[in-house]
Amino acid sequence: MFKSLLAGTVVAASLVSAPALAQVNLTAETASPGGAVHLAPTHLTAVAGKQGIANIQLTDGQTLTNSLQNVAEGKTDIASTPYILPFLMNRGVGPYGKLGKEKGAELASNLRAIYPYTLGVFYLFAYDAKGIKGWDDLKGKTIYNGPPRGGALTNARSILQIVSGIKEGDGYKGMQANWGQATSVISGGEPDAVVLPELFPSGRVSTLGAAGKMTGWSIPKDIYESEPMQKYMKAPGSAPFIAKLADVQKKMGDNWTYISEDDTFRGMATVGGDIVNKNMDEELVYKLVKAYVGTMDELMKKAPFADSVSYNNPAQGMCGANPIKYHKGAVRAWEEAGYEIPDCAKDM
Repeated sequence: MFKSLLAGTVVAASLVSAPALAQVNLTAETASPGGAVHLAPTHLTAVAGKQGIANIQLTDGQTLTNSLQNVAEGKTDIASTPYILPFLMNRGVGPYGKLGKEKGAELASNLRAIYPYTLGVFYLFAYDAKGIKGWDDLKGKTIYNGPPRGGALTNARSILQIVSGIKEGDGYKGMQANWGQATSVISGGEPDAVVLPELFPSGRVSTLGAAGKMTGWSIPKDIYESEPMQKYMKAPGSAPFIAKLADVQKKMGDNWTYISEDDTFRGMATVGGDIVNKNMDEELVYKLVKAYVGTMDELMKKAPFADSVSYNNPAQGMCGANPIKYHKGAVRAWEEAGYEIPDCAKDM
């Protein structure tokens, strides 16, 4: 989910006209262009350079499991991450299994958040030509549910089981391919339906919609509000997602139709944010986040999905089993701007 097939490129604040040369040089790592994960640090890079706070060398197309560890070890200053990764590092499992629990927890304790975002929202969609009628019409179908491994595949399988009551290999045939192949695989027509984390709109769904009419289904209200689904959405790196059905429809255009039993669209979001090392200077973090939050209106205008990915919700995904807390400098900046951060998300 977090590995890009694209080669990394470098975006430097020096490319942005600045009134004065910033005195601090920082490095940052993020995912490939096109999503909320990339847009946030790109915006920070621009405003930090323009305001003379820091020159940030931003490298995209990175494997975020590695980027997170680089920040924890002090090798990189800023990195993007889904919040499931600090949780896994803290326990020394998954991609951090070689670290072990003790070393993983030690490294995870070095991480601090500075601002949030939604990476994508899981929901069901299919080309109209496939004749799918919704979540109850998936038995025996072929469903594309992510890359061959990783969090997206695990989440998609779990959501399908909770909502439709079917398991891969039993109730349906699962189909996997790397992220870079997703658009061609889906548009090629082999899967009957798709469950992936998407934005409204993402580049992928815009391309898919241009190739033919598609329908997306909200998670049914009764299942969304059920104990199993509510419990699952509280897992680290996950969060509930609710939006007005009309707003989602408007963003996606005429080739998409979204279905819900009422006027609300419901899905499960994958959430995360940009993080720094706990030892980054508090005043520097404060200035960076103040510049970011202070230009939120500008950020929201940079992409059609920007107002639906919770850039302005610093409480999203925090507390509970998520070991990440906000850097003290970030807390100062958010609260000074009038935002509320729960105590459980503050680095006391």
